[in-house]
This record gives sequence, structure tokens and C-alpha cells, in this order.
Amino acid sequence: MLFGVPLVGGLVAWLLAATFIQMRLVCNLMDGMLAVEGGLKTHNGDLFNEFPDRVSDVVILAAMGYAQGSLVAIALGWIAACGALMTACVRMHGATLIGKHDFRGPMAKPQRMALATFACLAVAVLRFADIGWPVLTWALGVMVVGIAITVLRRLAALSVALHQRQTHKVP
Repeated sequence: MLFGVPLVGGLVAWLLAATFIQMRLVCNLMDGMLAVEGGLKTHNGDLFNEFPDRVSDVVILAAMGYAQGSLVAIALGWIAACGALMTACVRMHGATLIGKHDFRGPMAKPQRMALATFACLAVAVLRFADIGWPVLTWALGVMVVGIAITVLRRLAALSVALHQRQTHKVP
């Protein structure tokens, strides 16, 4: 106990969660920089870069819902997890169709993880102050709306790019 707050499952756990989310992003960034800038890209590097990202998205977002504990939060966590997969799916499919990745948001991976980190820190502060507020439910709700907008924006941009490519073809 620290100031009446249990350390395990309380303040420290939420601070560690926020730290590990950010460490995941740093590792992802370093991995990409080493591959592209360092000339260390391998033939199956994209596979081993993308797959762990998708698993971690699902684990982090679904776990946020379970951590809040309400049925609404759990549902939002799973919807956000599925939406994160959908944003990546649209991005990757777009890249196969037009040759470039679309990382536009407003709720791309960096924004999702920033919101998740902020939510974990907010829960830590509120737990420390002994205030019960459904931070994770609200964060997941905002995330779901942002993910929906992101998917729609990416699909619209992909549609425009495909249309432009088709209209600029020489017969």
C-alpha cells in the first residue's frame, strides 16, 4: 500500500501499462527505421512487422474494455480491436491496389495508442485519488468513433485514387 492505494492492480499497474504501450511504439519505430534506413529489410520483414502489430492492437484494446469491467466497455474494447484490424486491412489492401500506404487518421495506430496511453495514465491518477470514473469506456468510445472516421476516409481516398488511375489510363 502506498497512501492507501494498493500497488498491484492499482497505480503501478496502470503506469506500467502506459509505459509498455509507448515502448511498443518505440520498438515498432526502431524496427522500421532499421529495416528501411539501415538497409536491413528482409523478404519476410513486412510479415513479421505487421502480424505482431495486429495481435498487440487486439490485446491492448480488448484488454482496456475488460479492465473497465462493464459490458459496454468490453463491447467497445472488442469493437475498437476489430476496427484497428480494419484500418490496417484497408491500408494494406490499398497498398496492394495503388502501391502506397495510407496512414491518414484521425485514429490511426499512433493516435489510438496515444489515447490508450492517456487513458491508462488517467485511470492511474483517478485510482490514486480514489475517484471512480469510467475513463476507459469513454476513451474506447472516442476511439471507436475515430476508427470509423479513419476507415471511411481511407476508403474514400482509395476510391478516388482508383478512379483517377482508371480515368488517366491511355487506351
